[in-house]
Amino acid sequence: MPTIHMHWHRHKRVLIAAIFFATSNAHAADPRLDRRLAELRKSPPELYAFLYRMPKGGDLHNHLSGAVYAESFLRDAAADHLCVDRKAMALVKPCGPGLTPAAAALTDNTLANALIDSFSMRNFVPGAQSGHDHFFATFDKFDAVDSSQHNGEFAAEVTQRAADQNESYLELMALSGGSVLDLGEKAGLDQDFDVTRKKLDASGLASAVAALHARVDQMEAERTRALGCASKADSPACRVVVRYQYQVLREFKKEQVFAQVLAGFALAASDPRVVAVNFVQPEDGLTSMGDYHLHMRMVDYAKRIYPGVHIALHAGELAPGLVPPEGLLFHIREAVELGHAERIGHGVDVMYETDPAGLLTEMRDHHVAVEINLTSNDVILGVRGDRHPLPVYRKYHVPVALSTDDEGVSRSNMTLEYERAVLDYNLTYSDLKEMVRNSLEYSFLPKDEKTRIEADLDNRFNEFERTIK
Repeated sequence: MPTIHMHWHRHKRVLIAAIFFATSNAHAADPRLDRRLAELRKSPPELYAFLYRMPKGGDLHNHLSGAVYAESFLRDAAADHLCVDRKAMALVKPCGPGLTPAAAALTDNTLANALIDSFSMRNFVPGAQSGHDHFFATFDKFDAVDSSQHNGEFAAEVTQRAADQNESYLELMALSGGSVLDLGEKAGLDQDFDVTRKKLDASGLASAVAALHARVDQMEAERTRALGCASKADSPACRVVVRYQYQVLREFKKEQVFAQVLAGFALAASDPRVVAVNFVQPEDGLTSMGDYHLHMRMVDYAKRIYPGVHIALHAGELAPGLVPPEGLLFHIREAVELGHAERIGHGVDVMYETDPAGLLTEMRDHHVAVEINLTSNDVILGVRGDRHPLPVYRKYHVPVALSTDDEGVSRSNMTLEYERAVLDYNLTYSDLKEMVRNSLEYSFLPKDEKTRIEADLDNRFNEFERTIK
């Protein structure tokens, strides 16, 4: 169950959120705008144009590598002199016999289209391969593009797209792996986590964390340079506030996961640009399923050492048939109660958990927000429409924020997520505005910066709503 500290921390959040919710709702209710949105449901193209301009607050669940569109990977693969394995439809290095220079994809439409389909869910038709498997296989196909050289440029691409859609804030999952994995392999994992932590410290964990700081420095410098923020700091893209989450790769060995957890917490505790720790990779993987409870224990341990670090956890990105029924019973609850999650990513299987009504009530009472990824849940899990728990979360008044997950792989964007929500769940303008505000209220920004962005959001809404007839 939640600790006393966790109860107190969340009690404060409940009070703050209740005040904010009441205040924002006073501004949000406008029958004229609700009627206009109802009219637009009859014309999805006009609805998209309306939602594209509408302020959308923050994107709290965004994997940087999955947010990049395939066309960008092809451009950089050509510039980096990579090659294409036509049988696997994947980028590879080094080049060799039987391989095609990636530059060919810049002039060969047939090759380019085949690679874009291979790198994304575009034109995918389930058959021998499921949507789930095709989705997760895409990352290995473009992984040959060196992220250490291009992540700043990629972050600029995603930031610009967010700005174009009137977003204010991004939390990008963009840091993982590196020498931390080697340290974990070397240290092993003792039953006593304290013993293992001392081994990691002695092996150079601090140096590995320093290297992660340097990666953030480089990424931010490249991102702002690519956007030209030195000369146009007030441009929409340069006004988007960007922060990062550290990603723990959950499908690695136990000792490597533990090393990543400690490194991520140490990084987030010492670098204000890194606002949270998260777990990534398929939740239904053999290691993810088998070690899930152990992983949550690791997070619980690290949270006691670094109590100020925020935690957002992928949990419940599962559906019946993907795993045995007993595998659906506990992931979200353990993420909240043992893993101290302040936000849950996906949460699709919530109604298959033990005592789902009790869990939803607990999440509501402790203001544990849910990052809803509608397109992702459809293409990966086949969960859409009335099979999706979005209406259930809203029924129980659990805070909900829409997000993109992997917009490049899914061939989506934030506007399309809002459009899908409106069309599938008959949401009103007031409902959308509440979700937009949630995306900032439940961000991991410090209070003063959050207050500033929320005030700017009010101005954006006022300006937008003046244009609506």
